[in-house]
Amino acid sequence: MGFLFGRSYVTLALMVCVLAPCQAKGALSTKFYAKTCPGVATIVRSVMARAVAKEPRMGASMIRLFFHDCFVNGCDASILLDDTPTFTGEKNAGPNVNSVRGYEVIDAIKARVEAACNATVSCADIVALASRDAVNLLGGPTWNVQLGRKDSRTASGSAANANLPGPGASAASLVAAFAAKGLSPREMTALSGAHTVGQARCLFFRDRIYTEQSINATFAAERRQTCPQTGGDGNLAPFDDQTPDAFDNAYFKNLVAQRGLLPSDQELFNGGTQDALVRKYSGNAGMFATDFAKAMVKMGGLLPSSGTPTEVRLNCRKVN
Repeated sequence: MGFLFGRSYVTLALMVCVLAPCQAKGALSTKFYAKTCPGVATIVRSVMARAVAKEPRMGASMIRLFFHDCFVNGCDASILLDDTPTFTGEKNAGPNVNSVRGYEVIDAIKARVEAACNATVSCADIVALASRDAVNLLGGPTWNVQLGRKDSRTASGSAANANLPGPGASAASLVAAFAAKGLSPREMTALSGAHTVGQARCLFFRDRIYTEQSINATFAAERRQTCPQTGGDGNLAPFDDQTPDAFDNAYFKNLVAQRGLLPSDQELFNGGTQDALVRKYSGNAGMFATDFAKAMVKMGGLLPSSGTPTEVRLNCRKVN
């Protein structure tokens, strides 16, 4: 197994199923659609390539969409369900309402997939493939996506509010939140590296740039230019202002330099147990790429609990 960072690839042959919930629901497989929809990966890649070329930020948004789906009752596309007069889902939960986007890209992919292979490929698998392609199209690693998920017929706004770590989370609470999903502190730190791309709203980092001590003074001054002490809550700033649209290890270099944007980012390098790993990732892009890809596969193995009603949705926004 070898890797090259930048615009090249990290190809990883990884475990078919890495978490107990996956075993309980039946093994996922990279060849799940080999006979029933062999062109699905090509379709997803094609739509994602156009979306990212049009707006690089969409790549980061797709990674976030996958994370926010998997952390709430497993990778089951529950986050894609629209609210109805009788149903309240996850889209408008606190952690999602102003930070998760890209639903229309999933809709576009689903339409193409349905035209090619009707009622065959789940929305959950489309999100998993799209997030892999998002990383790679921004210059990061690639990996073999395990497929065979089903779409939940339910969603839980309360679970989204309870399970998704906030921008002010401490290192200890981050470790605990990921441990609850079977993910190690190392995997948590690697997955946090997704913040090497994307943007955050002023509301979520204002306190850090005005009140925290563990911040580079020049960086804080730069961020204050677009994030005033009052107003401007929706103003955006890149997590990584050095290479904002490149999936690289600059996030960790920024943490070492006290240039983490969110309080929860800088918590990973703040005199705690993750400092050594952050230093390693900051100096070894290949190590980060490999660990990130493995952790994405493992997170993708989080599936709904046994007994959850599932299906292959024909429209990702509503149950059949």
